[in-house]
Amino acid sequence: MDKGQMRCDVNLSLRPHGREEFGTRSETKNVNSLRSVERAARYEIQRHAAVLNEGGKILQETRHFHEEDGSTSAGRIKDNAEDYRYFPEPDLVPVAPAREWVEQLRAGLPEMPRVRRSRLQAEWGISDLEMQSVLNAGAIEPILETIAAGAPADQARKWWMGELARRANESGTELTAQPITPAQVARVCALVAEGSLNDKLARQVIEAVLDGEGEPDEVVAKRGLAVVSDDSALGAAVDAAIEANPDVAAKIRDGKVAAAGALVGAVMKATRGQADAARVKELILERLA
Repeated sequence: MDKGQMRCDVNLSLRPHGREEFGTRSETKNVNSLRSVERAARYEIQRHAAVLNEGGKILQETRHFHEEDGSTSAGRIKDNAEDYRYFPEPDLVPVAPAREWVEQLRAGLPEMPRVRRSRLQAEWGISDLEMQSVLNAGAIEPILETIAAGAPADQARKWWMGELARRANESGTELTAQPITPAQVARVCALVAEGSLNDKLARQVIEAVLDGEGEPDEVVAKRGLAVVSDDSALGAAVDAAIEANPDVAAKIRDGKVAAAGALVGAVMKATRGQADAARVKELILERLA
């Protein structure tokens, strides 16, 4: 597999509807791709079904797969277990552990990976595709550590699978090898939740932490990135946006509230994205009511 190659055997048997026991199996040898596995299985299903429907008997045998047409042909018949080298080991004695000991060992086992993934997927409320993306990115552990540091699950997943995954892809590094800790990501989430940062500013903070500029709070202070929500500081920018866009202001006065988005955008541009967008919209509507 490390060379991008594979060799596997396709073991297949059919069980007539309503029966408990499986039928005789065939073993197609040395299939070398996932597509060929599918083709070999499909051919063998059809072959087994045709033989059984005609009242015939499936032979226990090895078969060869033919890549050119997806068919199989008979190889060597294996009538009994000895052909598969199933021999008892005389030096191994039967082991019958006490049920109490078995349950004690079972209780001490960690949560099985598949069970853990299913539990986390249900807790996070994400789809199979989203969970697979988290697994492929190797993001489960950093997300869990970020949640443990106080971040909501959706926010922790958002930053690790968004901005941080992008940076990892660009630099060709593992997600967890980046110079940022789950605790730092959790702090960024907290700053967004308390209104000190918006998403645009939070991305700048994360980039600065990755570039070695310090802790999130230090970056905010050094760069002056905190969201501006003070009415006195926003008022001038709001008035300037209204004055520069009289046609938009007129639409808002006529009741077209959706047009306020254009003025909000103008204020955000004037404040380099640091204005509290929600408060800006409120001020615009108050002035044009």
